Amino acid sequence: MIDSIDSPYIHAANVDNFQALVLDNSNKGPVLVNFWSKKAGPCLRQYPILDKLIHQFNGRMLLVNVDTETEYKISKEYSITSVPTLKLFRDGNIIETLHGYQSETDLNRVLSQYVAKDSDQTLADAIAEYAQGNHAKAYQMITNAIVDDPDNSQLPISLCKLLKHEQRYTDALKLLASLPAEIHKLKEIIALQDELSFLVIAEKIIDVDTLIETVNNNTNDLQAMQQLSAFYVLNKEYADALQLLADILQVDKNYNGAYPRVAMLKIFNILGQDHELVTKFRSSLRCYTH
Repeated sequence: MIDSIDSPYIHAANVDNFQALVLDNSNKGPVLVNFWSKKAGPCLRQYPILDKLIHQFNGRMLLVNVDTETEYKISKEYSITSVPTLKLFRDGNIIETLHGYQSETDLNRVLSQYVAKDSDQTLADAIAEYAQGNHAKAYQMITNAIVDDPDNSQLPISLCKLLKHEQRYTDALKLLASLPAEIHKLKEIIALQDELSFLVIAEKIIDVDTLIETVNNNTNDLQAMQQLSAFYVLNKEYADALQLLADILQVDKNYNGAYPRVAMLKIFNILGQDHELVTKFRSSLRCYTH
């Protein structure tokens, strides 16, 4: 049974040991909590995949099973309403939540990004070289590591962040575009790509005050409105950014390859679909894109 697997990497948690098994251990490395029930078929189909992946990780991630039929308090505390539900903990915090049955490919893609890899040390050494001013050497070390370990998403992410630090936004976007399709699904990659796309537009701004004056005096200067909206996004002034994008939609919904629609959707992802601003501006998006 799932709750009695004899493995150093797999444990069963209850109210008494949850703190030690999950929260304390998550300070040392990632801990995956599997909320399950022996009455649920998807849980039983999911478990062999979990077992396989955890043992492939060879101690770099722990699996802790919580039987929702008996551990009511834990299930309630973490708002478990359906099984299987997987929650990944790191440093005492939940960093990923997966609901329902997960295929081996999808589960491996999500979990692998949090598992320590040999190439992580190479990355750390490269960052140290960069900090010492050896930029070319650092870039070469990370590039070589990507070739040797293409599955470590932190390598291209770190390389893109270095490029962003040097304000080489277009180069960073080109690098992201060259990555395999599976990596493009990662939340951190999506967020980084969105940020870079706004930075590419905002870097053309010469003077913000002049730009604001231009927009106020000419509501048909769509390029200026686009630049100012990107500036607002980067400064987390999302209401102003969304209003400008809605104004561009009203003038020309197809401006610059339907940019206002794409940009609004990116902001919606940043804020979360339940945010009040998303609710407010979603109607504008529908009105001018249908």
